[in-house]
Amino acid sequence: MSTAAPTNAPTLPLPERTRLTYRFDRLRALPQGLIEAAGTTFLLLIATRAFDADATAKSLIAASGNLGLLLSLWAVPITAHLARPATHVAASVMIVGGGALFLAAALPSLPMLVMGTLVSMCSANLIIPLVTAAYQSNYPPRERGRYVSRTLVIRIAVSSLAGEGLGRLLEADIGLYRLVLVLFGAACWASASFLHRIPSHPLRTVNDQGATGWAGWMFNAFGAMRLVRRDRLLRWMLLSWMLMGFANLMMFPLRVEYLANPRYGLLLSPREVALYVLVIPGAIRLLLSPMWGALFDRMNFFALRIILNLGFALGIAAFFTGRSALGLLLGAVLFGAANAGGEIAWNLWVTRFAPTDQAAEYMSVHTFLTGVRGVLAPWAGFQLVQHLEIGGVAWMAAGLIVLASLMLVPEMGGHYNRPRAA
Repeated sequence: MSTAAPTNAPTLPLPERTRLTYRFDRLRALPQGLIEAAGTTFLLLIATRAFDADATAKSLIAASGNLGLLLSLWAVPITAHLARPATHVAASVMIVGGGALFLAAALPSLPMLVMGTLVSMCSANLIIPLVTAAYQSNYPPRERGRYVSRTLVIRIAVSSLAGEGLGRLLEADIGLYRLVLVLFGAACWASASFLHRIPSHPLRTVNDQGATGWAGWMFNAFGAMRLVRRDRLLRWMLLSWMLMGFANLMMFPLRVEYLANPRYGLLLSPREVALYVLVIPGAIRLLLSPMWGALFDRMNFFALRIILNLGFALGIAAFFTGRSALGLLLGAVLFGAANAGGEIAWNLWVTRFAPTDQAAEYMSVHTFLTGVRGVLAPWAGFQLVQHLEIGGVAWMAAGLIVLASLMLVPEMGGHYNRPRAA
């Protein structure tokens, strides 16, 4: 299979594509910070405080981002079918997401809020493979981590500031939630505007042979999963990532449960819960993201992934078994440090291994499987703590992460970047 770019790819030289991508991706990081705050905190908070939402509504809102990751498997074939530049399609999707939030603000009700959340957060996550394809095309191989980490710092800072400012606003008057929804919708549209200006070309898939009509073409979105069968290294990486990711996502929502539920005897105040779950990890992410970006560009990827995995494992063990302020602090710091590098690795690792014109397909498989574990792992975690001590569940999760790391040790030799050929 040829890896040449499509004939309608941008004719700009790489330095110019890099400059434009970096410029508009940094600008996009500003509204993306608001969108991150919306998805992680405020849409669920609005549902709870403004509408006294039931468990079903809250579950749908909490699952909306992972649903977008599941649907990302279809983002690549849809974009290829439309024959439009990938970032233009991504921009159109974000316009739809913003419109859903505007509609939720205009027609205030719990069903409309749930609808707006599902559409907007799905939109934000299902475009990830399209953005990754633009990164691979426009950033030099040994500089991707550096560029992406710098935009990540902006996004984290904006998300943190939004968390503080919008939290105070809604604490003063929850009735202002419609203004907050309008702000989130505007952020989606601003993100779309900057995405549209990032150079990209139409995607081309190699797994849709024989697809006829929309029904056959939609079903053949699963053709990207054939990559798992064909590519041994991809298959091994995804299996390792599934073990690590499942363990990590299983424990993440249990952090709030562990700190706030009287069952565990800590009984921390909401401010203290936020300190250990959001503030400390966020500050460490902000501080260390540039370092991890530089290491991603220079280190053997498998060694980097193992170091990050061990940071997650140690952080989980310290947080859930220390039963002291020092243990919670150490766990929060380790989680923030590992999460800073983990986010860069999660977003960019396929650019190390995918053929040039298949980065989006590789990423769609990765995001789809992330969505699968994102839906199942939190449920599994809450079920396990009904029958086991939370410290035992934490050691189980840490063990899975160590196993995932051991799987990567044999792959460390001889892999920095794979040849760009299928």
